[in-house]
Amino acid sequence: MALEMANEKLKDLDRLRKDQEQIIRKINTYHSKLQQTPEQADNMKDDSWMKLRNYYIKAKSLAEDEVSVSLQCIEHLAGLIPGQTNPPNRKKPGTSMLQADPNEKKRKRVRQDVDSARLSSPTQRSTNPAYANLLPGDQVAARITGDDAENHEWIVVKLNRYDREANKYEVIDEEPDDEGHAPRKYKLPALCIIPFSKRSDVSSTPDFPVGSSVLAIYPGTTALYKAAVVGPQRKKRSDDYSLEFDGDEEDGKVGLPTKTVPFHHVVQLPINHR
Repeated sequence: MALEMANEKLKDLDRLRKDQEQIIRKINTYHSKLQQTPEQADNMKDDSWMKLRNYYIKAKSLAEDEVSVSLQCIEHLAGLIPGQTNPPNRKKPGTSMLQADPNEKKRKRVRQDVDSARLSSPTQRSTNPAYANLLPGDQVAARITGDDAENHEWIVVKLNRYDREANKYEVIDEEPDDEGHAPRKYKLPALCIIPFSKRSDVSSTPDFPVGSSVLAIYPGTTALYKAAVVGPQRKKRSDDYSLEFDGDEEDGKVGLPTKTVPFHHVVQLPINHR
């Protein structure tokens, strides 16, 4: 069954890549003409610019579909490897990690769509430079449960805007729920928001040594959980972390499995996290 499903996903990938090649050829044709005769840009009609824009939107959509299908294919193939088990399902709002429904759909990794305006509150801008560089569309970690919740739930969300009047960030959880409902919006104070490190700016990335407790995205999901940094010690700030996630025990095995997590998916563990 797993092999049949993996084969179907591979066929989907092949179709998606063929569609991508067609769209890329159309985009390149436009740009080739503009590079050969730059003055042509002034004479292009509005519908031509609209077609080019739609090609880019289609290319973005196909790329996102490819990521989703690839992750599904990886899950099916993992079931064919002896001794290999699929990662545990991560929780949804209102459930605990250790009591998650085994059939619960996993969260998908969210991609970002960057805009130009800066997003930061005056307080955060002066105390933490990471907040000063936030842009609409940036991915951040967000705690969507209240202070009095038994377990804090952190997920990946997309920044929409900063509400100066309310002194809160408006964020969007783009992951559809099990019933296919539209993305959810939250307004959260700065203490419930943690910026991720930029892959392109390693110099400002914090370095968590072996033994540190961190908050990190569980591989293949958009949920963050407490984890411990384990060896070997990283040599560069851009190296991946080896982590052991709390509550990630596997049946019949001693100890916690080690997961490899990119450095930009790891943040400092908040004070009073539970």
